Amino acid sequence: MLVAERYEKIVQLVNERGSMRVTELSELCQVTEETIRRDLDRLEAAGRLRRSHGGAVSVKEGASAQLEIPYAEREILHADEKRRIAEEAVGLIRPKDRILLDASSTAWYMARSLPNVPLTVLTNSIRVATELAAKEKIDVISTGGLLAQRSLSFVGPLAERTLDAYYVDKLFFSCKGVHAEHGVSESHELQARVKQKMIDRADQVILLADSSKFGIQAFTHVADLSQVDAIVTDGKIPAEMRSQLEERRLSVTVV
Repeated sequence: MLVAERYEKIVQLVNERGSMRVTELSELCQVTEETIRRDLDRLEAAGRLRRSHGGAVSVKEGASAQLEIPYAEREILHADEKRRIAEEAVGLIRPKDRILLDASSTAWYMARSLPNVPLTVLTNSIRVATELAAKEKIDVISTGGLLAQRSLSFVGPLAERTLDAYYVDKLFFSCKGVHAEHGVSESHELQARVKQKMIDRADQVILLADSSKFGIQAFTHVADLSQVDAIVTDGKIPAEMRSQLEERRLSVTVV
């Protein structure tokens, strides 16, 4: 691949996904991480993207920069890390808990791992609700609302009003980005609004984020880190980021 072709591929990937990590770009372009860092510096100087901690963020205006990654793609992206995070999160649940699961692929891995014990699960995810349908001891409540086809989830005013009717013990949710200064963010505004409402309805807020999410500032603000009680992530989280989180007295569990 010529250098110019690699530049175009990097910009295309960043614009399609909203943000990318150096490690991901290195694998996809089959060059070293140091080469990718130099490429990102040059592309930022040319105004074609913006550097972030550990990667790059799209500067493209319009809908394409805000699109969610399709569910089928998210399901296999960092799958091993997400499974481990999900299994750790399931260990935080007790029988008869009332929990909220968002429409993230990590929440779906949680639903697969949940034991068939008395629980109430509120969710805006079609995949999560379907996964739990065979577990007869678990009561499942779906929000309804506007169907977001890329994430197979319900969003919009009806989903938000449904959430207003409930209080839960624990919320388990994921996001597009976690930034030390700017907090938790999402690529899609309607998803962000639903997650903001979920945070308001939960006694305990637990963020499930694989290491690729850290240092990323996505399009729409969801919450400040002060609104999060605990984070479950994987061992590839940058040491500097982990230190910054722990300095804020956030409980960080690494799996």
